[in-house]
Formats: sequence, structure tokens, C-alpha cells
Amino acid sequence: MSSIEHLISLAAVPAKSMPASARHYATLSLFDWIMCGCAGAQQDLSKIIRTYILEDAGRKSATVFGSKSKIPSRAAALVNGTISHALDYDDTHFAHIGHTSVGIYPAALAVGEEVKAKASAIRDAYLLGAEAACRIGMVLGRGHYQKGFHQTATAGAFGATVAAGRLYQLTEKQMRAALSLVATRASGLKSQFGTMGKPFNAGISASNGVEAAALAKRGFTSADDGVGGPQGFVETHAETFDHVTPWQDPPPGKFIFEDVQYKLHACCHGTHAMIEALKKAEVSGDDVESITVTTHPRWLKVCDIKQPRTGLEVKFSYVHLAAMAAYGVDTSSEKTFTDALVKDAKLVNLAKRVKVVTDESYNDTTQSVVIKLKSGQSRSIRHDLSDRVPMFELEAGLRNKAKGLLGKARAEKLWIGIAEIEKLSAADLAKFLHAPQSQSKSKME
Repeated sequence: MSSIEHLISLAAVPAKSMPASARHYATLSLFDWIMCGCAGAQQDLSKIIRTYILEDAGRKSATVFGSKSKIPSRAAALVNGTISHALDYDDTHFAHIGHTSVGIYPAALAVGEEVKAKASAIRDAYLLGAEAACRIGMVLGRGHYQKGFHQTATAGAFGATVAAGRLYQLTEKQMRAALSLVATRASGLKSQFGTMGKPFNAGISASNGVEAAALAKRGFTSADDGVGGPQGFVETHAETFDHVTPWQDPPPGKFIFEDVQYKLHACCHGTHAMIEALKKAEVSGDDVESITVTTHPRWLKVCDIKQPRTGLEVKFSYVHLAAMAAYGVDTSSEKTFTDALVKDAKLVNLAKRVKVVTDESYNDTTQSVVIKLKSGQSRSIRHDLSDRVPMFELEAGLRNKAKGLLGKARAEKLWIGIAEIEKLSAADLAKFLHAPQSQSKSKME
């Protein structure tokens, strides 16, 4: 089977065949996605893109974060994808090498609202879309990401198409057309990292998925296989690729999506293992002579900004984040990452004594630190994010993260509400995107 055949088959997986464990992770991702979108709704880029789309609105069918105004589904997917990635605090999948929820859930919810779907159907469409994005990400391989493509937007667009197409109830022929159409639409570059262009990539993914599925539903035709066929997306966007291994043990037998990682630090996921290792060390920054961080070389193109100029760039700076972790600065709070960080003398001073080295034997989720203290002692600690924590710890971490981003009352209301997903409609889900009634209209629009 070709990749597109696998994608078509994946899009048709019956709901009853989806394992409860995978569905639970998809539910957690829904909670995480909504919290990140709500928390990012008043960022400058959020206001810009929301205002632009509201002014350009036509058919009013879907909801966006931070406003009760409804806009077309494709536009809502663009806005919500961008806004929910504004804080760069959403989930990551290291097989996909990208963020699944921000590029796919916005497409699923927008179409779900349009067709008046059940919330559980939106969740299931997302799960299949996320799995599709992960599998296509694996087909494209590491080289695609290393070349400079942002797989949240490229592979993610195929996942968004699967999710939107499932909710539109596309036929097999229409799903084929939709996937081939999005192959000529999918885009997104890592050169945007550290700017508003990075979250925009997530919006592009969701928007492209809705657009491709909507056009295919209306009879728009495309290449027979724009994904893995001659001059298709894979062939033109990856120097080496594998159409076989990534599809071994496919759903419903196995959902690799279950390996999703959730951010508990408000910075690039490629720095989290380092931060956790430094936290284990329990040292004071004033006692540190130097820090050596070891990571896989591929991360150097992502989060190795040596002299960050803004709080946003700090999120992609091993050296500055290492200094913050050593001094016990709270990296879990989005409020921490202000421009003042780059002028903090003690952080800048320690950052100059942080060295980043690489080791190709390390995987994407593993990093180690060697801390040399002024006393002459040294400590060496290694951390792997893929080591699973008990579910109750993960859930507690996400709830605590939500409280920090949204406040206790709103966070608990969202947690309790999402727990009742089997009873909810798309319209019910959309209500969680609204700001609390206590907020003034001027802050919402």
C-alpha cells in the first residue's frame, strides 16, 4: 500500500476500534489545546489575526478564541491554529517532530461546528488526524525537518485534512482528492521560529486542511496521488523517505500518537529535558562555575540562540534557559518570558558560561548536563522526556499548568467540562473558547 492508501484507510477507522487509552490522550490534548488557546487569546499576534479575519468574514459558522463572533470554518481554523500556538506551550510528538493539536484540532472543531457534530466525533477525528500527521512525518523523515520545513504545518496539514474530511463525511474518492489537494497547499518553514510566523504555521496547517476537504466535498479534483506519487509532496520535500516502515502495525492495532508529550515549561520542547535535568541537580546559580549541555545535533537549528534579543527568543535559547533553571526562575509560567530576561545581568553572565555540545547517539527526548561548581565539585545528570510518568501525575501537571495560565476557576471549569466530552456537542466545546463574562468586550475583540 502507498502512503495515501494508508491515509485513506486510517481516515475510515471505526470509532469502536479506537483504543480507550489513545482516546484518553486525545481528550487530554483537547484540554491542553483549549487552555493554550484561551491563554494566548490576547497576545498581540492573536489580536492582529483575529481582527483581520473578523473584518474579512463571510459565512458565520465557527467560533474563534477570545470572541463570540462567528466566521467561516476555514478562517476560524486559521485563527484558532495561530492563537493556540501563540505561547508555544502546546503538546509535541517527537515521531512527528511537531505539534499535533494546534494544527489539527482547529480544523476539527471548525468543521465540527459547521456540521453540528458531537464533541466525541471531533475528538475522534482529531485522533485519526494526529495519527496521520505522525505517520506522514515519519515517512518524510528527519531530513525533511533538518532541511528547514516545520512539520507542524507540512505533515500537520495532512492530519488536518483527515480530521476535516472525516467530519465532512467524505467518500473514499473525495478523501483521496482532499489529501492530494492539500499536498500542493502544505507549507511552513522553521526560519519563522522566534517570530509570529511560527504560530502562523499552525494556523496554515488547520486552514489548509479545512480548505482541501471542503473543496473535495464540492467535487474539486486533484492528482490521483499527490502525497506519495511521482512529483508528489513526499518526493519533492524529502531527500530520503520511507513509505513502508512508518506504516507497519497501523491503527487500529497501534496508535503511535499515544507517545505525545505535553509541555510543562513555556519554551521550546527541545529544551525541556535539559531543564528537568538542571532541576534535579538542585544547585544555586551563584554556586555554578559552568554548565555543559549535551543534546542531539538536530536541536541546534531549533533552540540554540546564543544571544536572545527578546523574551520570545529566550524560549529557543539553551544557554539562557540553562541559566534560568540554575537560578530557579519559573520556566513553567508564560508570564516569566518578558524582554527583561535578556537584560538580567546574572542570567546573562551565567549564560556566557553555558556550553552546548552534541552527541548523535542521543535521541530527541534525551539531554544531559554537567555542572561544575565553584567549589570544584561537579554533577552530571541525564533526563529522558520519553520516560512515562503515571497518568495521575500527568493529569495533575496539566491541571496545574491550566491554573497558571487561566486561573483556578476557569481551569477547573474547563477540566470538568472536557471530562464530560461524551455528552457534549460541537457548540458546547466552542463555548470554552470564549473569555469569561467578567472580561470586558474591549478586551475580547
